[in-house]
Amino acid sequence: MSSKSPSRGALLVTSATSVLIFLLIWETACRSGLVDPIFLPPPSAILGKAIAMGNEGTLLANILASARRVMIGFLAATAVAIPLGILLGTSVFGRAAFNPILSFLRPLPSMSWIPLSLLWFGITETQKYSIVFMGTFAPALVYVIEATRNIDPLLIRAAQNLGASRWNVMKEVILPGSLPQILSGLKVILGLAWTCVISAELVAAREGLGFLIMNGKEFFQTEVVVLGMVLISVTVLITDLCFRAIENRVLRWQK
Repeated sequence: MSSKSPSRGALLVTSATSVLIFLLIWETACRSGLVDPIFLPPPSAILGKAIAMGNEGTLLANILASARRVMIGFLAATAVAIPLGILLGTSVFGRAAFNPILSFLRPLPSMSWIPLSLLWFGITETQKYSIVFMGTFAPALVYVIEATRNIDPLLIRAAQNLGASRWNVMKEVILPGSLPQILSGLKVILGLAWTCVISAELVAAREGLGFLIMNGKEFFQTEVVVLGMVLISVTVLITDLCFRAIENRVLRWQK
């Protein structure tokens, strides 16, 4: 017997139903007293707070502040990591020279850079960008190096035999061949960038989703804390969908 795969619409309905059931159970548990709303507010209270902050204009301002910091820091890290990673991926001596530095930078979490960044830049936007950059540069560089090294050597030798220069081999063979793996890695790094910016905003910020969470915690407004968490997930989901659309457009030739 052949089984017909479910349609996309059926899968969407199933996903939406599961979310609604989860929210209903959550709301019921809070309303019935099984869960104290002081420690975990019901979805209706979180939605009400979101509407109130949206009317005040503070909700969108905090979302945009975090998104701006993420994208600037992330794009700066990838702008450096991609060309450097391709260069190191194709050079044995380059990797030998840079690997000790990379081995030192890679284990450092973004939180460890906060004291130094505050000394260097103060409580400024540049400090937030630097935290995202430092937290994403080393992982992005590792992804690019590995993607470059996974290129079939036969393709490189074929291009060289046809008279291609080192620059042309990088541009016409290595970059297109490694691009799918690089973009897959950058999607993971983009999620990491959000972790970095929230870490920075929890410590020193006057706006942003991390600031929203910390401010709610200071005033014991748990609905604000949970709202900030929900907004982080929703914003990451939206940026991931945008990234997928760009990826599909850039990699159209794969199809």
